[in-house]
Amino acid sequence: MDDDDTPSQQPPRTLGFSAAAEEAARVVAEISGLPDSRGPLRRLCGDLARRIRLLGPLLDEIRDGSGEAPVSDLADCLEMLRDGLVNAREVLRSVYDGSKIYQAYRRDSIVSEFVKANEQIEEALNLLPYRKLDISEEVCEQVELVHAQFKRANTKIDSPDIPLLRDLATVWAQSQNNRNPDPVVLNHIADKLQLKSIDEMKKESVALHDLVISRGGEPVERLEEMSSLLKSLKDFGIVENPGTEIPVVGKSGSARHRSPVIPDEFRCPISLELMQDPVIVSTGQTYERSCIQKWLDAGHKTCPKTQQNLTHTALTPNFILKSLISQWCESNGLEPPKPAKSASHDKKPGKSPASDCDHTGIASLMHRLHTGTQDEQRSAAGELRLLAKRNANNRVCIAEAGAIPLLVKLLSSSDPRTQEHAVTALLNLSIHESNKGCIVNSNAIPKIVEILKIGSMEARENAAATLFSLSVVDENKVSIGAAGAIPPLIELLCHGSPRGKKDAATAIFNLCIYQGNKLRAVKAGIVTHLVGFLEDPSGGMIDEGLAILSVLSSNQEGKAAIAEAKPVMSLVEVMKNGSPRNKESAASILWVICTSDAGQVGVAKEIGAVEVLKELAETGTDRAKRKAGSLLELMHQVDDVVVQSVDETTV
Repeated sequence: MDDDDTPSQQPPRTLGFSAAAEEAARVVAEISGLPDSRGPLRRLCGDLARRIRLLGPLLDEIRDGSGEAPVSDLADCLEMLRDGLVNAREVLRSVYDGSKIYQAYRRDSIVSEFVKANEQIEEALNLLPYRKLDISEEVCEQVELVHAQFKRANTKIDSPDIPLLRDLATVWAQSQNNRNPDPVVLNHIADKLQLKSIDEMKKESVALHDLVISRGGEPVERLEEMSSLLKSLKDFGIVENPGTEIPVVGKSGSARHRSPVIPDEFRCPISLELMQDPVIVSTGQTYERSCIQKWLDAGHKTCPKTQQNLTHTALTPNFILKSLISQWCESNGLEPPKPAKSASHDKKPGKSPASDCDHTGIASLMHRLHTGTQDEQRSAAGELRLLAKRNANNRVCIAEAGAIPLLVKLLSSSDPRTQEHAVTALLNLSIHESNKGCIVNSNAIPKIVEILKIGSMEARENAAATLFSLSVVDENKVSIGAAGAIPPLIELLCHGSPRGKKDAATAIFNLCIYQGNKLRAVKAGIVTHLVGFLEDPSGGMIDEGLAILSVLSSNQEGKAAIAEAKPVMSLVEVMKNGSPRNKESAASILWVICTSDAGQVGVAKEIGAVEVLKELAETGTDRAKRKAGSLLELMHQVDDVVVQSVDETTV
């Protein structure tokens, strides 16, 4: 074992500057891939996302640079910038996924989150010495412009939309006075909030529901107003629903409609009647509460619709479907369903989301894991695997019940199926951020690596996915690499199932953001296999091969190994016929190896790279255009040197 492979090695305080730039660039790419916001905060979202996208060229040039950092604290500055970008990404995601109505009412508090994100990025740019870096003048000027924009954004606070707030207050007042809201006002609100289609309304219903659940029983301010507005938008036909009879509202306000046909998804599979209190069973099917309760009380242990065995008998309210049924009833002039009092299971104030879990059932599974026979342990691990997959509340409950150390112990089971269940359950539990630390502290990493080496194909696939999930935390990248995960991941990458190859590639890519793991991967011979992926498009691994090669190319040993593998012909072919993203990656890799080995320039020219690069410089992505231009300039410089040398020889 090499010295740098020992598990006792202490994690570095910071990543290298190239790795920090890589991570920051990845966050920028994620933000660039987010959809445009169409709600009340669309201008704020658009401005922040646009400014962040403009930082991409800076990070690309830092990432693709070679040698030592030109300033000692560059890595720290880049990590600070990365943290600011991550915060901005989470703010943007929360707006994209959140309730537009809530955003309209709570605009001030959400705007303050944008201000914090701007301030954090601006502070990082204040400390980042981009003028001292080896970057092009064009990129430097662009960064200065963006930096100035972030400064202005901190001094220019977005003003509230007074007309929208006035319209919201008007609709609420009319509703409180039992008056029909003004359709003109509702149309104006729908335009501002972009709630004009059935899909948008369904998404809004889900977002409001998730908001309530996320509060863990805490009251949501103005929830009644928001729910009332949602119903008002539906009542007056502002949302067009081609599959549903929308009532025609006359001057008197009464609705005329034909007898509506109940959608199949609103009917209970047992009674075939419109559901009043829909609940979800462990198989994911939804039933009317009273009907499924009678089925269970009769001693049945299977799902009536699928005939699958029920892993537990807890009934989870389907709030989203209940809301959609109520909206459908009101749209068709029907009385919304009201469950019988005996069937009502309203939540008590202060009840946390975790209390929705089947604590008794989970406790029983814990007992079987701890003291059961091998068959009982296998069955319990399988049930926990399914429960942890279902939702975040279950992941919290299962971890709090002490399942993680017991599941880690089962990773060493002699039964292959038990191993599969245990590692997959840990994978599902690791989705919840707070569970990652508990899994690592339970000494799971060496055992997961062992499964990666000798487990069944399914177990190896999920072991790779688990390592990827855990490696999201920076210090875990070091621990996973030191535990010997890289070689078996490469083995799975080369010889696994199609899914196993993808899981292995994702894990390797993330682990290699840490410099020490790049060296491990190169020493394990990964480069030859990655270049092989480029040479064989039928294998479907070109995307993954290019992504990992791009990361490795920022390492000196990685550059040398890539050049030795002779990938130039394959890279030129990708630049010619690949996807825009892959063309960009291929050009970046070719640039790195050509700048470190002038002999590769001649090879590229001999196989026709010049014409391909000229085409890419015209039609590629912004980064691809820059790389293609730089390569053409480099080839021209090499030609000049050759001509000068010939002239001197002739003289």
